[in-house]
Amino acid sequence: MRCRRVEKLSVEFIRNIPIHEQAVEIVERKGTGHPDYICDAVMESISVALSRVYMKEFGDVLHHNIDKGLLVAGEVEKWFGGGRVVTPMELVIGDRATFKAGRKKIPVAEIADEAVRRWVGENLRSVDPERHIRTRVVLKPGSVELADIFSDRGRVKKANDTSAAVGYAPFTPTEKAVYECERFLNSPAFKTAFPESGEDVKVMGFRDRNELDLTVAMPLLAGMVRSEKEYFNRKKEIVEALKKFMRGFPFRKVTVNYNTLDEPGKGISGVYLSLLGTSAEDADSGQVGRGNRVNGVISLNRPMSTEAAAGKNPTSHVGKVYNVLAHRMAREIYERNSGIAEVYVWLVSQIGQPIDDPKKISVHIVPAGPLSYNDIKKDVQAIVCEFLSGIELFTGELTRGEYPVC
Repeated sequence: MRCRRVEKLSVEFIRNIPIHEQAVEIVERKGTGHPDYICDAVMESISVALSRVYMKEFGDVLHHNIDKGLLVAGEVEKWFGGGRVVTPMELVIGDRATFKAGRKKIPVAEIADEAVRRWVGENLRSVDPERHIRTRVVLKPGSVELADIFSDRGRVKKANDTSAAVGYAPFTPTEKAVYECERFLNSPAFKTAFPESGEDVKVMGFRDRNELDLTVAMPLLAGMVRSEKEYFNRKKEIVEALKKFMRGFPFRKVTVNYNTLDEPGKGISGVYLSLLGTSAEDADSGQVGRGNRVNGVISLNRPMSTEAAAGKNPTSHVGKVYNVLAHRMAREIYERNSGIAEVYVWLVSQIGQPIDDPKKISVHIVPAGPLSYNDIKKDVQAIVCEFLSGIELFTGELTRGEYPVC
């Protein structure tokens, strides 16, 4: 398949040692109740909600970027068996949105506030969205120049930034283990078995050759733990459940470290308890862009984009569009070609250029064995053209929130 975009495509064979074969690998994931994850997920939900209203009212997604946000930690008092909220958490929602088009006004603040409360109510069991979190909307209208990108409705938008993104495939066993570990701890089945466990899960995986060391942080709910003894009994049961779950991964040995700051004999000060299930209640604030990359992990051995994808406009902001697209391209290249160990895809944009026409596309192939460069290059060209030719369909899916970005 030939298209003009092929002229900007570079395909290279790289003789690197695949990540899963390297001696050391470090992977992190921040889970549902982590303050950084909350910021990313909530800002993304606001973008989806706003896009839905824009589409309904105007038939197109208007200018907005809800990618600046800060979750300010609150204050609580807690004890074995209960506690109280002293000061609610506060979520500051910032950057830009379209408040008016023609004579029609859009209730941006109300839409944002409703999206926050809906997400919190659906994802944080112990947080009352009406009493435990306040929202402060500081969104402002966008600049005339950037807003003008959206004047040509129904057409492929121009990139509203000069930026770069990278995606890769496949997941290593370590990346998969860390990702699945958090998903297991925040699964409905686990929460049914351990209802006293909070949503603020953080998993750090450290692989040394074929041994995986996991450090997991997850609070227990103060209102459901009546004593220090009960805390440590449940902690032991959680560790056993985690060890059993991790047996399904291909490591010679898995070590599980859970709530390692705990110190028996110190009472309430020696255990990790939470009143609301998130450390944002009194310990840690959160910020957009400090959480997982768009594929759900923070993998320190991989190249990573510094762009915060969550909340960005899904039709023009390459910080979101290209980040998700690069991972999808890499996965497609990997799955359609045998003999590949790893694929990396870089996409570079230039502000003002159509998003279906990147400034540069670079693909690195790490072979797993003998490969025909010409055959691989031809297939990569076809896949890249397929994705870029279908960019409007893809951005429509992004607009509806069909691809998670955290």
